[in-house]
Amino acid sequence: MRKYLLDENVGESLRKGLHAHYPDIVVWRIGDPTAPPVGTLDPDILLWCEANHFTLVTNNRGSMPSHLRDHLAAGRHFPGMFTLNPKMSVGEIVEELAIIWGASQPDEYADQISYLPLR
Repeated sequence: MRKYLLDENVGESLRKGLHAHYPDIVVWRIGDPTAPPVGTLDPDILLWCEANHFTLVTNNRGSMPSHLRDHLAAGRHFPGMFTLNPKMSVGEIVEELAIIWGASQPDEYADQISYLPLR
């Protein structure tokens, strides 16, 4: 089962939308009691996601790709990353993540960055 970790710059409205329409989807956010704390460095977020099998949902198009390259170059693995498109509405993102959650294999997006929308 795919679990999502929202980075700290992704709005709470995305989690609320996912929970409201798809309560079975596990969605945590940076800063939650069981997630990495706010201010956690990107490389440490990648390590946490790997260890806890969470797919990262981010809007960080700047530094995150290079951190993922370094992570993979070190022989590590990663459940996957979905980078948000600022032109998409929260409702569109909710639907896209729900489709991915329901229709993909657990390792289908492993070790890669996918940009939403997937189409």
